[in-house]
Amino acid sequence: MPELPIVPEFITVHLGKPSAAARNVRVPFSQYIKNVASSEIYPTWPESSLRANIYAEITFALNRIYTEHYRSRGYDFDITNSTQFDQYYVEGRDIFENISRVVDDIFNDYVVKQGQIQPYFTQYCAQKCEGLSQWGTVTLANQGYTPYRILQYYYGNDIDIIRNAPIKTNTPTYPGTPLRLGSGGEDVVEIQRQLNRIAVNYPSIPKITESTGYFEQTTQTAVKQFQKIFNLVQDGIVGKDTWYKIKQIYNGIKGLSELYSEGITISEIERKYERLLKLGTRGPSVRIVQYYLQFLSFFNLKLPYVAMDGIFGQETYDAVLTFQSLYGLDVDGIVGRNTWDMIQDAYVGVLNSLPDEYRSYSSLLYPGYIITTGASGKVVEQLQTFLKTIADNNSAVPQITVDGYYGNQTKNAVLAIQKLQGLEQNGQVGVLTWNAIVNLYNQYR
Repeated sequence: MPELPIVPEFITVHLGKPSAAARNVRVPFSQYIKNVASSEIYPTWPESSLRANIYAEITFALNRIYTEHYRSRGYDFDITNSTQFDQYYVEGRDIFENISRVVDDIFNDYVVKQGQIQPYFTQYCAQKCEGLSQWGTVTLANQGYTPYRILQYYYGNDIDIIRNAPIKTNTPTYPGTPLRLGSGGEDVVEIQRQLNRIAVNYPSIPKITESTGYFEQTTQTAVKQFQKIFNLVQDGIVGKDTWYKIKQIYNGIKGLSELYSEGITISEIERKYERLLKLGTRGPSVRIVQYYLQFLSFFNLKLPYVAMDGIFGQETYDAVLTFQSLYGLDVDGIVGRNTWDMIQDAYVGVLNSLPDEYRSYSSLLYPGYIITTGASGKVVEQLQTFLKTIADNNSAVPQITVDGYYGNQTKNAVLAIQKLQGLEQNGQVGVLTWNAIVNLYNQYR
């Protein structure tokens, strides 16, 4: 289980009591909350009451996920739709518009006890119970209570609300059977791939040269070394503890810590979100969104192709609408903070799981973060290789040494290309500069 809770993209709901022979449905988390809220409370209630109830419903669901309440008991779902155990989810029901609006605003906020990170077990009921009284929130709201004060009234003054929690794909579930010498299948492929990525940051873990899906001696050795590093039983078997620890470390290092390992500071990896992008908007930010959407359309045929012209026209609008629908976002055709972040997350997600047939040119793809002075590593080395080829063929670009370190020499070459291509001359390699460098490189190689 992750150390720092996230809001999952999807939640798996069992349509019945835990042991009932019922179907499971996998739905976007925000859509699940909209459905529950529309089923549990009344849209005519005061806004403060609605928000307090929705906070409780969000947090209840997240608690079920992060404590693995059902999965740790051998079930293959996160939550049920039985009000005897959980929250009321009605497959296919209509959603109330004002409830949908509130959920869009707060679906990645949740309640915690002060000093804790785990979503609080926010019990609630219609009338009187140990937790929140749904009808009681209406009375408090009519007395002028804010949503936070209503929550404090029922759950205590020592609660906080975590706001804008990151939204990511759920951590894959342990397959149920330990993987060991002689095991085979897709679960083994997944573990081999993730151990190889972890080995970049922990070189004492031997590389598994071919992720064939067969658990052989090299995989066992890699597992043992991983277990040694992270204080697990060194048996070379991927049981539940080792499985989830591999997931935790893999998810961590392919995110922020991957950037740290290449010399990128926090300020340099912050997403450069500046303003709402919508029909009629023009400029570099629109071209960045178009770059990501164009790339994603090659891997998801439901996304229409978008030209990179820097103009937010009908083509871009339609692509944004489709993307928002596919990823459980508010479908309005506007690129705000949530859509901007989700587009970048989707890009990095595809980049980190490219099919084998795309490996031959994966080094040409934008790595998903800004590269600037002080960075080092394989990505910088690849960038310098591009720059050197361009400099060998274009005297306007100064010569550089390929040494894997982004110093002034590399910065000057980047500045020269930004000037040639009419880009912002800041010496940093974001998506547009990277794309321009790769296009020039392809002309000369």
